[in-house]
Amino acid sequence: MELTVYNIKGEDTGRKVQLNDDIYAIEPNEHVMYLAVRQYLADQRQGTHKSKERSEIAGSTRKLFRQKGTGGAPCLVPSRATTASN
Repeated sequence: MELTVYNIKGEDTGRKVQLNDDIYAIEPNEHVMYLAVRQYLADQRQGTHKSKERSEIAGSTRKLFRQKGTGGAPCLVPSRATTASN
């Protein structure tokens, strides 16, 4: 692929550039370009956001839920949780 070189004012410089067809003559993938632009813009954000913790929320100081019996404990070893011990 051969392209003409222009200067900043848009005038033809008389030079031509030969570009590799394997790289520059492909059909662009619009979704990949969208993802790349979206990632670039996300990286430009400052990123100082955070969610409020329990002490920063306006409201009651009452305990949010009871300590036992809520079923919120994680099962760290799934094989032991389902089998009965001998």
